[in-house]
Amino acid sequence: MSDTPAKSHGRLSIRPTARPRELMSDRPKLAGAWTAQVITLLPDAFPGVLGHSLTGKALDDALWQLETVDLRMFGEGKHRNVDDTPAGGGAGMVLRADIVAKAITHAQRGRPKDRAQWPLVYLSPRGKPFDQAMAQRFSATQGITLLCGRFEGLDERVIEHFGIEEVSLGDFVLTGGEIAAQALIDATVRLIPRVLGNQASVEEESFSTGLLEHPHYTKPALWEGREIPDILLSGHHAKIADWRQAEAERLTKERRPDLWRAYRAKHGRDPDGDQEL
Repeated sequence: MSDTPAKSHGRLSIRPTARPRELMSDRPKLAGAWTAQVITLLPDAFPGVLGHSLTGKALDDALWQLETVDLRMFGEGKHRNVDDTPAGGGAGMVLRADIVAKAITHAQRGRPKDRAQWPLVYLSPRGKPFDQAMAQRFSATQGITLLCGRFEGLDERVIEHFGIEEVSLGDFVLTGGEIAAQALIDATVRLIPRVLGNQASVEEESFSTGLLEHPHYTKPALWEGREIPDILLSGHHAKIADWRQAEAERLTKERRPDLWRAYRAKHGRDPDGDQEL
C-alpha cells in the first residue's frame, strides 16, 4: 500500500511528496509533548476547532501534538470496507473487530503499554460520563488514543480484547465520535501546563472544586439597568472570595443537585440537609 494512515498536526506536518509512504512506516514524534492520537474514518475533520484559539496556539507551540490514524486505510477490498452487517440481524452496520484491531495495533506501536500512561478510549454513548476529573487524569498522561465510532458501533470483541475504556460525552447520540473526541481533547489539553497561561483560571473554574463556577462581571458597571454587585467593587478580597463561594454553592444547589449532594458528602455534611456528618 502506498498511502499513510497517520497524519500529524502542529509543528510537524505532512507535506505532499511524489514518493509514496509505506502504510506501517514510523511517524515523527515531538519528544515530551502530550499527544492526542485519533483513529477515525474522517481524518480531515481534525484539527478542526482544536486548531484555533488557545489550543491551536499551543499546538503550534508544540505544547501538545495531534495525530490522526485513518481507519479506512486498514479496510479490505477495492473500497477498503471497514464494516459489515450486525450478527443476528438489525439495522445499520458495525465496525469490524479485525479491521479496527489492525488500526489499534498500528497506533500503539512505540506507545507505553501502561494504560495509566497512555489510555485507549472508545467514544461511546454507553461509556462512563466524561467529567473534569477524567480530563485531569488524561492530562497527566503521556498521551491518549481515541477511537471514533461510526454506524451502529464497534464489534464488542475488539473492546474486550484490548480492554478499551468507553467514555460518553452525555446521554445523547451523535453520528460519530469525532465531535466528542474534539471536546474531550479540548477539555484535556487546556489542563496541560502553559496552555492557558494562567493556572489560576483552571483552579477556579466550574467542576474543579466540585461546584459550578460563580457568576462573572466586567465593564460597564451599569448595563440595561443592571449593576455589578457592590461587593465585587469593594476591593475587599476576603469578602469577595466569600461571596463567590456562596454564589457557587447556590448555583450548584439550584442547577445540579447531583453535584451538590456529592460536594456536601465530600466535605462531611449531610447531602440532603445542613448539619455536619
